[in-house]
Amino acid sequence: MSRRDVLVLAGGAAAWASPAWPQQPAMPLLGYLGSETPDRYASRLAAFRAGLGEAGYVEGRNVAIDFRWAEGQYKRLPALARDLVDRQASVIVAPGGAEVALAAKSATATIPVVFELGGDPVALGLVDSLSRPSGNLTGVSSLSVEVSRKRLEFMAELLPNAKLFAIAVNPASPTSNSQLANLHTAAGSLGLTLHLLKASTEQEFGALFAGAAQAGAGGLVFTSDPYFAYRSPQLAALAAAHGVPAITQSRDFPVAGGLMSYGGDFEQSHRHTGVYAGRILKGAKPSELPVQRVTKVEMFINLKAANALRLSIPPSLLSSADFVIE
Repeated sequence: MSRRDVLVLAGGAAAWASPAWPQQPAMPLLGYLGSETPDRYASRLAAFRAGLGEAGYVEGRNVAIDFRWAEGQYKRLPALARDLVDRQASVIVAPGGAEVALAAKSATATIPVVFELGGDPVALGLVDSLSRPSGNLTGVSSLSVEVSRKRLEFMAELLPNAKLFAIAVNPASPTSNSQLANLHTAAGSLGLTLHLLKASTEQEFGALFAGAAQAGAGGLVFTSDPYFAYRSPQLAALAAAHGVPAITQSRDFPVAGGLMSYGGDFEQSHRHTGVYAGRILKGAKPSELPVQRVTKVEMFINLKAANALRLSIPPSLLSSADFVIE
């Protein structure tokens, strides 16, 4: 073979190895850490994707999303968060409560994390301050935890002759102690007695309503906790079966047939989470993004559930409701 033949063949190989069209850059990877299952997160996911779209990102078009689901087993969250770190996600989204946010924080000090929860992120040690979250975390916080005492006040207004109310608390929740302190303060000012009931698994839910009925409580007030919120249909069915008036944080409870709810607007908080994730993908630093406070709270009342319980909703409560299900 002549030297000229070698050069021609080499040149042809180079042309074959280097295509004429430009290669597409790899899409950024967004890690999504969920405490439950996709179906339980469905409405929250829709709001998150809407916010991400507002920031200019659409899954599969210009961003890839890698989901990790704990399926209600919150002890799995730290390992799932570390898995997203190993996948070298550009941003980790940790929505759905303090447990998720704390797991993401423990997994990385460098990858940006956007949390969404109902408690105080400063008290939980997630950020140094709301306005200047120095570090790799920022996010969105609603008032669901702070308004737990208002649920007790609303139940006392609905049932003015009741002097004892049962309180449902998840002892595994990082915010349970602060909520109970606020509830005891409210009970003292209202001249009420509280009967504490604990549940951290679905198998214990029945005992909540049975315990409230056995104690002679006027009603059952749920503290704010994602585990309760994501299981609103089960709680609504049990409330009806036991004939116990109950109020939770999530609108999903009265929508499913429960009596009342009062808590933060989760659609807004999850949408803001998507917006923040998109801004970080565009180059913003978490320390430059103040923690967003979603101050809107909403009350839902189900009149059909009230009729089944033979309760008459006071006009003052009806006028305060954002939505009345008839």
